[in-house]
Amino acid sequence: MSELRIVPVDDDATLLDWQRVHNEIIPTAPLSVEEIRERLTRNLLEVAYDGDALVGCSTVRPPSDETSAAVVIARVLPAYRRRGFGEAIYQHCLARGRELGDGIETHILSSNEDGLRFAKKHGFVEVETYLLPGDTIPFVELRLGE
Repeated sequence: MSELRIVPVDDDATLLDWQRVHNEIIPTAPLSVEEIRERLTRNLLEVAYDGDALVGCSTVRPPSDETSAAVVIARVLPAYRRRGFGEAIYQHCLARGRELGDGIETHILSSNEDGLRFAKKHGFVEVETYLLPGDTIPFVELRLGE
């Protein structure tokens, strides 16, 4: 890992980069540009670069009516995994999430074995598994055991 930069989604270029990472890692629930713009009104969306290379993205979702926990999601493109990027993005998100909520949760597509392994290694425990309407691959909701 050389020079990781984590920047907010604040223009069309960063929005399209965030979309590219999200849709590659979660192919069962791709998001349109308009859906991402809507998410920007309620979530913190950021993209991560190693120099000029796009390596990942993140979402920090504030607590909602359903939970007092903040949701942190760090995504790293497969070609950049196991190089410290996920750890750096996760720690960045975790700090933001702790400012917002009483606990930390994450949601990972069950087929993303690297993501599930990473979360469990960092102390997350499975809370539930759920399917989005029309999906065939479930998401796993995990909570950080602190």
